[in-house]
This record gives sequence, C-alpha cells and structure tokens, in this order.
Amino acid sequence: MKGCGHAAVRLINIEHGYPKVEEAIKKLKFELSTLRRIGVREVKVIHGYGSSGTGGSIRQAAHRYLSEQQRIGRIKNFCAGESFGPFEAAGRKMLELSPGLRKDPDWGRQNDGITIVLLR
Repeated sequence: MKGCGHAAVRLINIEHGYPKVEEAIKKLKFELSTLRRIGVREVKVIHGYGSSGTGGSIRQAAHRYLSEQQRIGRIKNFCAGESFGPFEAAGRKMLELSPGLRKDPDWGRQNDGITIVLLR
C-alpha cells in the first residue's frame, strides 16, 4: 500500500470456537510471535468479554500475558479496548506511539472484547 503510510491492523481471534483459556493463550503466543517475525506492528486481539459479562477469563489471561511481554520488552505497548479512545491516557498513549490507530473502527468505542497490541 504505497503512499498510504499506515498498514492495516492485523486481527487475532483467540475466542473463536470458545477454547479453554490455555488454548486461547497458546494461540495468542503463536500468532504474536509469527506476526512479529513478519514485521507486523499493530495487532487487534479479539478475546471477547465472557458470556457471563463479568470479565472473561480469556481476556484476563491475555492481559496478564501481554503485561509480562511488555515488562520484558517483547511488545511495545497494549491497550484494553475499553480504554482505546481519546478520553483515556492509555488510548492517547497508543496514538502517540502509532498515530494511524485513530482510523481503527474500534477507536473510541469502548469495546471490552478486544485489546490493541503494538509489537516491537
């Protein structure tokens, strides 16, 4: 996409098929590793929010894993969907690091079922 200045955000759907938490995290690890290797920088993880509406164990496990990956420097940053907007510091930080994310359809939608990840 020459002249565009912004590659599309890649999607990883770890809730598809309603896997157990361990399977979902295994898929997340594999997909992030693959995307990092091929040079993708922006990823949207679809983890759902849990059918009970109380937080979703896949979502919580994904955030724990991403926190650890950020701490050890394997990812640049991540932002929970509910914070991915102009009124949250975490959302503004994501735009600072990757301004093209403003064009993402989930920007400002407070979508608890996704997390945006910036790879190194």
